[in-house]
Amino acid sequence: EVEEEELANSPDVVVVGSGIAGLSCAAVLSKYGYKVLVLESHSRPGGAAHSFEVKGQKGVYVFDSGPSLYSGLSEEDGAMAEQQRCVNPLKQVLDAVGEKVECINYDTWGVCLPEGDFPATVGSEPFCRDLERLFPGEEGEKAVAEWRNLQEYMTPLAAASVALPPAAIRFDLGLAATLFRYLPNMLKYPNLPMLIGPYSKVLEDVNMQNKFIKNWLDMLCFLLSGLPASGTIAAEVAFMFAEWYRPGVKLDYPKGGSDGIIKALIRGIEKHGGEVRLKSHVDQIMVAGGTAYGVRLKSGERVRAKKMVVSNAAMKSTLRLLPAGSLPEGWEQEQEDTPECPSFMHLHVGFDATGLKEAMGGKELCCHYMVVNDWDKGVDAEQNLVLVSIPSVLDPSMAPDGMHALHAYTPATEPYDLWKGLDRNSEEYANLKEERSQILWKAVERAIPDIRERVDVALVGTPLTHERFLRRHRGTYGPAIQAGKGIFPGPKTPINKLLLCGDSVFPGIGMPAVAASGMVAAHTMGLETLGKQQKLLDDLRI
Repeated sequence: EVEEEELANSPDVVVVGSGIAGLSCAAVLSKYGYKVLVLESHSRPGGAAHSFEVKGQKGVYVFDSGPSLYSGLSEEDGAMAEQQRCVNPLKQVLDAVGEKVECINYDTWGVCLPEGDFPATVGSEPFCRDLERLFPGEEGEKAVAEWRNLQEYMTPLAAASVALPPAAIRFDLGLAATLFRYLPNMLKYPNLPMLIGPYSKVLEDVNMQNKFIKNWLDMLCFLLSGLPASGTIAAEVAFMFAEWYRPGVKLDYPKGGSDGIIKALIRGIEKHGGEVRLKSHVDQIMVAGGTAYGVRLKSGERVRAKKMVVSNAAMKSTLRLLPAGSLPEGWEQEQEDTPECPSFMHLHVGFDATGLKEAMGGKELCCHYMVVNDWDKGVDAEQNLVLVSIPSVLDPSMAPDGMHALHAYTPATEPYDLWKGLDRNSEEYANLKEERSQILWKAVERAIPDIRERVDVALVGTPLTHERFLRRHRGTYGPAIQAGKGIFPGPKTPINKLLLCGDSVFPGIGMPAVAASGMVAAHTMGLETLGKQQKLLDDLRI
């Protein structure tokens, strides 16, 4: 009787983890009328996209822990459809639950490259002007011609990437129905198979010769997927091209940081009857007879799930939540053998903005900077590429008056083995933090020469920080699955009633991709969701 009562009061779906994927999955299922409970280990929701506050002597700073580049969140769907652009899957989720994120628009960031430091503006024509400035004369003319040729080649690929929207994808027999809906449009694009290959093949097909353009695209691919062009799926780049290199493009920054997105998703969940519980550390996904039936928390509490458990934990972290022997050895070993991207170094700084323009030689402070030290080493080389985000340039509420909040990081290039086994309270750990963070300080100094003299508060994060706070195996950015050599698995597992979402599964790494994975998991819960999915596609006019 106790078990029957426990089950009667249980949620239909338990989602482990409140990353973008888990919240997207929960939002869609809540919209469909399911009782959904999201359990988050951390005191802050959002996973790798959470924000946090730090109090310095001058006041409170709001820092993002992860993503800093966003697009396609603020523009109306009608305008996007007219331009044959794929609506950002994250925006589709927000639209589905009737939520919006207030965004601040901008179009320029700073780049600090071996060729020089300059402000770069998004859009095709501004990039052509940058090429002409970098390579005066005939070399610049050839570079612009090659870029325009690439754009012409990418236009049908971008349209093909729109042909089957992520919101229509599911990993069960219902896919036949949603495919049929989009089949006429898909048949217009014989180049569709090219989208699943590496982007480097596209560059080969257009005979791209300009070294700077190839380096630039390698960098953008790496920022999208954690892999250079040779490992990044062409569909991901086609989506980016459709977004970043169209006329009049503007990028988005969510007001309040990534927390603005997280709060909007949670509002969408809660207003449809779902719940997000923080400080609820899942110790084990409970399995009996090959079926997942709930989770056990570190506190000892057991939570049953009537219909499904969805894990938004990374694949290898999920494996460690399952009872020994619950998975087929071959499948489990295959997941364990999947290569992983390295980890991160992070630097969060609150600093004084007084006299900043003079200190920068009359230059304006940009909201973002991309710093590359040596193209020849490769964008995936250790301590070579640094991203710097200063969102308080756009949103002053993220720092005290007269101050700025800065986040610099090495994206997926910091080896975990350098840090493995170190005691976080040891002198050795402190010394290594000091040593390995210098590349971040130096990158910031490319833009703000006297940054160290302006510091109010500074925090350094390491792969161990990443592993501890985000429960990421070895602090990884995600799987290093090379396009053309491997494919991301779908949301299904050998365990009945256990699905996966997040960057370990299709369609992969990146904010739009993980939001899509959340929708895919929601729709793969069973054929009972098919009618609801079809209505959602109608409502969103996709």
